[in-house]
Amino acid sequence: MDNIEIQLQESIDTQKKLLVTQVKTIKALADTLILSFKNKHRVYLIGNGGSAADAQHIAGELIGRFKMNRAALPAVALTTDTSVITAIANDFGYDTCFSRQIEALVVPGDVVLAFSTSGNSQSILQAVLVARKLGAITVGFTGEDGGTLKNAVDICLKIPSTNTPRIQECHITVAHILCSIIEKEIFGTPNQ
Repeated sequence: MDNIEIQLQESIDTQKKLLVTQVKTIKALADTLILSFKNKHRVYLIGNGGSAADAQHIAGELIGRFKMNRAALPAVALTTDTSVITAIANDFGYDTCFSRQIEALVVPGDVVLAFSTSGNSQSILQAVLVARKLGAITVGFTGEDGGTLKNAVDICLKIPSTNTPRIQECHITVAHILCSIIEKEIFGTPNQ
């Protein structure tokens, strides 16, 4: 097998493990997000690096559309405002770049989706702790171990891998599944 086949097989194997280990967690996440949206709450998404891009991607799917034309859902990626992020990082340190935004925006009943492949990012952990104090529901998207984040969140999706690219692929796969379930449950069967 050459490198391409090996990497594709690793991705397939990780998704098969995800199917065996995380379906109940994915269902719990879907139920949590649906209830929050139905109760007029917002979803805030955070992550660093590639996980920041994942947060932005999923916020776009929720606000715009996933598979169906429907009303926009209130989702905010806290990874996009460089003026806010750099001001906070400059004045308070990078580890507070998300927690300060959460302090300003989150209300009880909102959901914070925290992407961290290691589960040990200090900026993510601090944000989750502030969100919980404010009464938000916290969700971690992590790798196999879950890191420190697994004990700091209400729900933790642990991808059964230690390989960062495979973890990120599964984060997007699960997020797309969630978008699909949310659209169907809130808006009905798509016309397409």
